[in-house]
Amino acid sequence: MERVGDVPAVAVPQLVMAPIDRAARSEESFGRLFGPRDPSIPEEDPELMTILRRLIFGEVFHTGDLDDQTRELITVVVLAANQMLSQLAAHTSAALNVGVTPVEVREAVYQCAPFIGFPATLNAMATVNDVFRDRGIELPLPSQATVGEDDRCDQGRAIQFPIYGDEMRDDLAALPDGLGDEVARFLTELCFGDLSTRTGLDLARRELLVLCLLATLGGTDAQLRAHALGNINVGGDRRGRSGRSSTASRTSAFPAPSTSSASSRVRRAVVCESWS
Repeated sequence: MERVGDVPAVAVPQLVMAPIDRAARSEESFGRLFGPRDPSIPEEDPELMTILRRLIFGEVFHTGDLDDQTRELITVVVLAANQMLSQLAAHTSAALNVGVTPVEVREAVYQCAPFIGFPATLNAMATVNDVFRDRGIELPLPSQATVGEDDRCDQGRAIQFPIYGDEMRDDLAALPDGLGDEVARFLTELCFGDLSTRTGLDLARRELLVLCLLATLGGTDAQLRAHALGNINVGGDRRGRSGRSSTASRTSAFPAPSTSSASSRVRRAVVCESWS
């Protein structure tokens, strides 16, 4: 046993790790997303960038079985939620580079609106649209709306109820003066009528993005559990789940202690429902 600095000398069990070439894998992944990197160009913080690239693109990007398109859509919504707009611009370009369509990028950002608010969503869309213009993509993009004022509530309810039942309405029932019913209707019409009915992204992918978005925001324990089960109800499975959470963590840092209990509850809910 050897003492290292101020760390007490103790017997440390060794981790069993498969040998990987993080440097080579990071360069390959980075190149797919952003184009080949020119190592001759000087960087102001080369050590930090090496740590970043080898962790994110050499390890995290190879965790789970998500495809590049899904990983980048998750990254887009996480960056939009955190209002990291310069990085959002970079990853909007990366998403397009790996085959995500402009409509899919736009729909992913639109899906953020009920959770991060319209001002933050407008900020994100302004950044995304700047990238589109720079790449010669004509705006506005084609409409993906499928409902009108007369049927947005009914069509939203038709999507919501088979997945979530009346859980949201029940949770809001204690609000005074009938506000529970009003707020529940607002949420049905916006989240499911205005957004889930749109084309451009299928329902399973929308639910996946919402789950990652809620995990990013924190303080959303009840919604996390509901949407974890909702992901299963729309066809999600256990494959790649670690890839989803690790992809979200690469842009929003690792979970803080305050969110660990929420993560544990989500995991328990998913495991119980998956095997029931």
